[in-house]
Amino acid sequence: MSAPDQTDPQGPTPTPAASTPAAPASDAPTPAARARRARIAAAGLLMAAAAVVLALRLASRSSVLVVGVYGLLLILCGVVIELSRRGRTRLGTWLLAAGLVAALVMDGVVLS
Repeated sequence: MSAPDQTDPQGPTPTPAASTPAAPASDAPTPAARARRARIAAAGLLMAAAAVVLALRLASRSSVLVVGVYGLLLILCGVVIELSRRGRTRLGTWLLAAGLVAALVMDGVVLS
């Protein structure tokens, strides 16, 4: 009997699953990547809001304090975006929260 005439009763031998590399189930971002993107989006939205409020405040009155407070908030938002891009999301979150509270306190107490 020749080789093509012989058949294996159990079928072809399966390859072990452990020896083949596992393909990723999906290309979904990791939780850390989602956190970074969320911080970047939050800081970007806060930056846009601070720019609008700065423009409105300067239209009603021109003060160096207004420019200083909202200018520092804009700079802080840029720093938070850069920190989040580099993976320092916790530090970025704390800075963003502290900067927002400080800007609101300065707006309510000093600028009013």
